[in-house]
Amino acid sequence: MPLFFDHRRNRVAAGLGLLVVVVAALQTGSSATHFVDSVAAPQVTEIPEVIEAPKPVSVSIAPGPDQRDVAPADEVLVTATSGTLADVVMINESGRQVHGVLSPDRDRWTPAEPLGYGRTYTLTATARGADAGLVTRTSTFSTAVPDQQASVSLRTTLGSRLTDGASYGVGTVVVAQFDTDIADRAAAERQLKVTTTPAVQGAWMWINDRKAHWRPREYFPAGTKVSVNADIYGVDLGDGVYGLEDSAVDFVIGRKRVSIADDTTKQVSVFVDDKLVRTMPTSMGRGGTTTVGGNTIAFWTQPGIYTVQEKANPVLMDSSTYGLPTSASSGYKVSVAHAVRISPDGIYLHEREGTVWAQGSQNVSAGCLNLSAENAEWFYELAQPGDVVEVRNTGGAPCSNGRTATGACPGIPGWPAAPCTSSPTVSLTPCNSVGSAISKPW
Repeated sequence: MPLFFDHRRNRVAAGLGLLVVVVAALQTGSSATHFVDSVAAPQVTEIPEVIEAPKPVSVSIAPGPDQRDVAPADEVLVTATSGTLADVVMINESGRQVHGVLSPDRDRWTPAEPLGYGRTYTLTATARGADAGLVTRTSTFSTAVPDQQASVSLRTTLGSRLTDGASYGVGTVVVAQFDTDIADRAAAERQLKVTTTPAVQGAWMWINDRKAHWRPREYFPAGTKVSVNADIYGVDLGDGVYGLEDSAVDFVIGRKRVSIADDTTKQVSVFVDDKLVRTMPTSMGRGGTTTVGGNTIAFWTQPGIYTVQEKANPVLMDSSTYGLPTSASSGYKVSVAHAVRISPDGIYLHEREGTVWAQGSQNVSAGCLNLSAENAEWFYELAQPGDVVEVRNTGGAPCSNGRTATGACPGIPGWPAAPCTSSPTVSLTPCNSVGSAISKPW
């Protein structure tokens, strides 16, 4: 049969068929012509609409009834299922109401203020279902009483507090300094957050039970905005220690400044935004050791990556601060000008006119980097905390930063290990020793 029909032929055929029917009727002598619909009327079956009964409304409250030693930072949440919250009231044991926030769809409620330590709270919540029925639930719980409370401050590697709105160098390391040992480091670290604009990859590394460092995987881009938050209030930090209060700071990263002191050339090359802007002759640590009271004191400028930590004009340098009496043949106590500190144990770039004859050709200092008056003043005015200073090709052990004997830096978990050499465009973990002594090599 063809897919498309000839409609004219069909109409002719239909007319002939009608003629045959009429003729047949006449031939039978019928007095009336009956037209019978040969197609039966369709049967319609009505399906009744099934209307489900509304689910009963339910209310859940966390923490549940009679829970004890709840950390004030733990989640407090009221939830309505198959309905909306009509009323939520939370009070402490004194009857003071705790204000809260209801979600836009009215099915979740959370407190809008922190809970206290050693308090008892009662939460009463009423929800309304689709059938207008009401359900009420109540939970009474108590919060923990700390054995001890920990505070945290946000600092530089030297120990100075990071300052709101200040500018820091591209090698800046953020230090979270706790005032007591933290048993649950993971719980503490979850509360430590560094937010940057633009985004910068970084990680926390614990130096000891009281101190964690956050560093970027690469140097901060110049102009980066940095926000640091330590939200530890109410957090269980382990062994009965809870957070005392939160801490926060916002700062900005300044221009990229990287200085390389190379003992091969005895020059300090200063790069700003990856461009060489000045080369300064220097005289670094003369090397060798001396023993005083059973302690061996070295006179090297240790190789490694350092950061500017502070600067002062002048600074009193006293060899007795690191165990070498001022009366010893190598001892000293002298005031120096335009001093820029790059390590906690007292290595500086500073003015020393008395060694200009050796600067650029010979190392004669006790460990600092000596500069001429002109160069020292110029560098002093340029430097800001967090700027990078790399010392290359000097003798002695690498600077203290958890480095191995071969000079390789251990990486943060998940990061590749970093070697202890770099160029102005490659960043590594800065040297930041954590010794308590404040020595000031001259």
